[in-house]
Formats: sequence, C-alpha cells, structure tokens
Amino acid sequence: MGILSGNPKNEPMHYGEIFSVWECSMMAKGAVSCYQAYLNHAGDKDLKKILDDLLDQAKLEIKECDTLLTDNGIAPAPTLPERPPVKLEDIPAGARFTDPEIAAKITADTSLGLVAASQVIGQSIREDIGALFAKYHVTKTALGVRILQMNKEKGWLIPPPLQVKRPEAVEV
Repeated sequence: MGILSGNPKNEPMHYGEIFSVWECSMMAKGAVSCYQAYLNHAGDKDLKKILDDLLDQAKLEIKECDTLLTDNGIAPAPTLPERPPVKLEDIPAGARFTDPEIAAKITADTSLGLVAASQVIGQSIREDIGALFAKYHVTKTALGVRILQMNKEKGWLIPPPLQVKRPEAVEV
C-alpha cells in the first residue's frame, strides 16, 4: 500500500483530517470558555456536575487534538483565557442565564458534537484518528443521555408536538 501502510501515526494526515482535528480543538476551546461562564450562572447542582464533566471532556479533546496537530507540524488554534469564578448572586437577574437555558444549550452542543464526530470518523483514512473520534462519540453519547435524563427530571425538556392519538388506518 506504500505511504498508507504500517503504523497509522506515521501516515500523513489528509486535509480533511487536519481541518477536522483543528476545528475540534478550536470548538473545544470555545466550549471551555462558554461552560466556565455557564458554571458561574448555574444554580442546580446536577447541572453543575454535568458542566464539570463537559469541561473535563473538552479539555481532554483540546489536549489530544493539539498533540496530534503539533506532532504533524500543524499549529493549533490559540487557547482562550480562563474565566474567573463569579458568585451567582453577583450576576444581575436580567443578565443571568437560567438553568433551563443552559441545559438547552448544552443539549444542542452535545447533539452537534455527535454529528461532527461521526463526520470525522467517516472521512478518516488514518485508523488512529477515526478511533479517537469514535471515543469522543461514545463519550458524547453518554453525556447526552445524562443531559436528557436531567432535562426530563427537572421539567426542562420542551418536547416537539407529541402524537398522543394515532389516526386510524384507512384501507384502500
């Protein structure tokens, strides 16, 4: 097979893999900044625990993606400054994100992260990159289930229109 045989870590990354790994790192860096701010706004302890877990995952993705990029001679996106902790009481009511708003945002972020990870898995020709994003996909799936359960338990889930009564089948 030539250049694409042997240890995948010795194979070159193609441009799609480079961009996807770089984009994952950049998005994770934005997530860290955003989730740190959400932690300042969150009041619910279960929501704070999930935010902490999302932060840990984003920091892991940054570390692994930046290492992969650097090892392949590509400069990663710059890291944003850490957000200082703020007391919830110091945030004016009109400026504060509510717990249901934060939950809705992390739900959407996690869902989009699943789609992005699937796309990278599908485009990868290096097995190590595909496996890395498969790992991210599994983790995001587990986090998504926890977020869904929390949203249901807290009454924060706003479902789409539900079909309560099914129409009767019409024979033709």
